[in-house]
Amino acid sequence: MTVTAGREVRSTPLAFHLSPALKTAITLTALTLLGLLVGLLGEYVLRHDVIGTLGFALAYLTGGIPAGREALHSLSEERKLDVDLLMVLAALGALSIGQAADGAVLLFLFSLSNTLQDWAMGRTKSAIQALMNLNPEGATVRRGDVEKWCELSDVRVGDLLIVKPGERIAADARVTNGRTSVDESPITGESRPVDKEVGSTLASGTVNLGGSVEATVLRPAGQSTLARIVALMETAQSQKSRTETLSERLESPYATLVLLCVPLVFVLLRYGFGLSVDDSWYRAMTFMVVASPCAVVISTPAVMLSAMAAAARGGVLFKSSAALDALAGVQTVAFDKTGTLTNAKMTLTDFEADDGRVLFEVAASLEAHSEHPIAAAIVEAARARGVRPVAVSNARAVPGHGIEATLPSGALAWAGNERLATRQAAILALAQRRALSALEARGSSTVTVGIEDRVLGVLGVADTLRPDVARSLAALRESGVRHRVMLTGDKEVIAKSVAAEVGLGEYHAELLPEDKLRLIGELPAPVAMVGDGVNDAPALARADLGIAVASGTDVAIESADVVLMQSDLGKLAGAVKLAKDARRTVALNLTFAFGVILIVAPLAVTGHVPLPLGVVAHEGGTVFVVFMGLRLLRSRL
Repeated sequence: MTVTAGREVRSTPLAFHLSPALKTAITLTALTLLGLLVGLLGEYVLRHDVIGTLGFALAYLTGGIPAGREALHSLSEERKLDVDLLMVLAALGALSIGQAADGAVLLFLFSLSNTLQDWAMGRTKSAIQALMNLNPEGATVRRGDVEKWCELSDVRVGDLLIVKPGERIAADARVTNGRTSVDESPITGESRPVDKEVGSTLASGTVNLGGSVEATVLRPAGQSTLARIVALMETAQSQKSRTETLSERLESPYATLVLLCVPLVFVLLRYGFGLSVDDSWYRAMTFMVVASPCAVVISTPAVMLSAMAAAARGGVLFKSSAALDALAGVQTVAFDKTGTLTNAKMTLTDFEADDGRVLFEVAASLEAHSEHPIAAAIVEAARARGVRPVAVSNARAVPGHGIEATLPSGALAWAGNERLATRQAAILALAQRRALSALEARGSSTVTVGIEDRVLGVLGVADTLRPDVARSLAALRESGVRHRVMLTGDKEVIAKSVAAEVGLGEYHAELLPEDKLRLIGELPAPVAMVGDGVNDAPALARADLGIAVASGTDVAIESADVVLMQSDLGKLAGAVKLAKDARRTVALNLTFAFGVILIVAPLAVTGHVPLPLGVVAHEGGTVFVVFMGLRLLRSRL
């Protein structure tokens, strides 16, 4: 908690707390256990019928009423039978044949199992739900000469945020004054603080660690980075994988089938095998317990929510568990180039000159008069080397060639392509010509710089690769993705150079958006498309799985099924491994859950499994599959 302008700004830490519903569930489970122990004490130790009856009555009320309420709700509101009804009927069935203790044991273990499920599922959901609590209640803003504290809903675009050390940033903003470091881990998963200076962007929900800064609000609270993430996660929780959907659809028909089988089992045992009414009914009730699909129903959501929470913590957001499941089966990953494999920013890559300082001084002096990205890259490279532009006069663009200007000495300086050098009757030295050829072969844009008829040197500018992109793509191959291909609208020579540098054996260049769509349909399926721009949106939507980098456009992010919040392709291989682990865990859980039913149910009918043991097998299996899913929370991308 921090204090800003006399007001407390509360932010919830990323920790799991007991919800009121979970506290109630724990209390009822404890009371059910108490009733069971009192009943057993009264009936079997004290031999006191009243104490035993009161204890079992407490167990039946506290353990049975919540399950009965859920069963009636499903029956009346959703018109379906579920496992809660099966458990309540089994407990009443045990009571009907004088086995009140067995029924109380059943209700206690069922209540304990549900409570453990709620706790475990709460652990998985908390990593996602915590995102919704990252925004402070408000912020200190300056409007004109007035500085005041505003509710979050009152913060407007253009307001000047005053962010002090330790405060959580209330809105997406751009730093206009000051320097600091920011903890972005709640949003991007980046573990190290990120330095911010004038011009840097701040994301809502992140924490200012260093000095005080002033920042101009870029988006209203409802459209901020944090709001967008929350919207994505709300969507993710509402959309389910095919296995999850199938399990939910089969729950009611399966429960109905079990209820229909119970009287058939009773009739078969009573009249087919000649067992007593009590024994036949007891076995039928045990069959109903062990045949209930609790573990089957919870197997998939427990795994998917845990995996999605672990991925979100690592900076990969899945919009649905269906997307997580789809990633596990992807055979081909197609990458856009600009902004995905590269930084989408022109940067000086190399130069050739006898005197580098003179080269950068003249080049920066000329390019400072241009707004072209290549010019900006050269000016930035000069600034990084401590070279400042000199004042020039009569700066003018030479269409199709470059730029010219007059130096303070009166000499004509120029910067542009090789045609401009020819126009100035300037001849490149052998080393300069070789450097020019090498740069062009790599797909770099080249700038030749000179004074009058003398060439000072050659500069190479290109859109540089993201850090460790080659290693990231190699890790993706090791994770089991067979085909990796680059799709780009850039020129063939540039595409070939980038593909070779990052280790991609297949690429397609000079593509229009419709070409990307066509190729997505021709690549070995299932296909995942990774992109960042508006022109990638159709391909992201067309692919079996769309993956967007967070530094991309809103359109691309909205079209995608998965978002890499750090724009780090290295996270993709980890996400693939996590998705495959989740799919294996679902398969294991379902196999185990059905295995328990197929093995224990016949034993219950033949009398080899008493009701308490059947309850332990059933509820133990349910807890087992939940905790198998919960272990995925430890996963790191």
